[in-house]
Amino acid sequence: MGVELEFLVFDAETPSRQVPIARVADALPPLPGGSRVTFEPGGQLELATPPLPLSQAVAGLVSDLDAVRLAFSGAGLVLGGFALDPFRPPRRQLRLPRYDAMAAFLGVPYGRLMMCSTASIQVNLDFGANPRVRWDRAHLLGPVLVAAFANSPRDGWMSGRQAVWHHLDRTRTAPVAMGGDPVEEWAGYLLDARLMLVRDSAGDGAAGCRVVLDGSPYREFARVAGRPPTDEDLAYHATTLFPPVRPRGWMETRYLDAQALDDWPVCVAVVHALVTDDRAGDVALDAAWPVRGAWVRAARFGLAEPHLRRTAEACFRAAVEALPRLGAEPWLVDRVDRFAARHIEPGRSPALDLEMCV
Repeated sequence: MGVELEFLVFDAETPSRQVPIARVADALPPLPGGSRVTFEPGGQLELATPPLPLSQAVAGLVSDLDAVRLAFSGAGLVLGGFALDPFRPPRRQLRLPRYDAMAAFLGVPYGRLMMCSTASIQVNLDFGANPRVRWDRAHLLGPVLVAAFANSPRDGWMSGRQAVWHHLDRTRTAPVAMGGDPVEEWAGYLLDARLMLVRDSAGDGAAGCRVVLDGSPYREFARVAGRPPTDEDLAYHATTLFPPVRPRGWMETRYLDAQALDDWPVCVAVVHALVTDDRAGDVALDAAWPVRGAWVRAARFGLAEPHLRRTAEACFRAAVEALPRLGAEPWLVDRVDRFAARHIEPGRSPALDLEMCV
């Protein structure tokens, strides 16, 4: 598995002040766990692990985050433990041609909010011996996991971050269809998604990005571009699609809000357990069947919705039982258990704690 953690970064004394990427980069210490560092368009900091077993991935990120938090405390910076910026208007810092095209295509306000004001946890999992089983689990369990980890209250939504994604171009943010052959369904998704840009030069798209605003799907690439598509065009098009679960040779779960700084390991452990452990996955799917497809309901109401709360309880019990089998350290199992007692059992998504503080 691999983990990608995004963080909004704030000035400790004036949270409403924009923090330049250069200031964040200058404050970063050496990372003992070896995480890769990147930045999102609005200056969000991202730490990403290489593919590792669960316990090693979590341990490496814990050590790296400890180092970052210590260094940032001396630099007057703070990592945000939530998924949608409550203090600052969206402002883009990175001006790469890809981001220029994305901003023009996605528009305002939601495109700008997504690019500059959101933070998430992405859990990357291999497909295992039976790819379809893990693909189905990651989708069918998505709504209950959105509710359990909703951590961005905004305008009546427990996951305001999910609301932002919901209001973007649905040909590239809706879930991939299910029920048939997953390979064919993903191929259809690729072809039907609107074409965002055409690269007029070879390479990684650093120059010559021409935004496409006429609503043409990718299957009409040749007409729009004036040339047949290449394999590189298709691969690049796939990077502009953002479904809740995206295949990239491995499986990206993209629907999870960033969490409080001590709670992100819970999110990672639960997703890993429910998707990769067959016993836990079967129990979770049985419980989740009544809330399948309830993405919007989960983002709006979180665990206040009774069916989602009951499903989350069953899923967390299954995860706690599975984690020792998956090599999780006792402290991690205990943290999942305590998160369940604090949030899942009383039906309180983490967003409710934020509403009391912000």
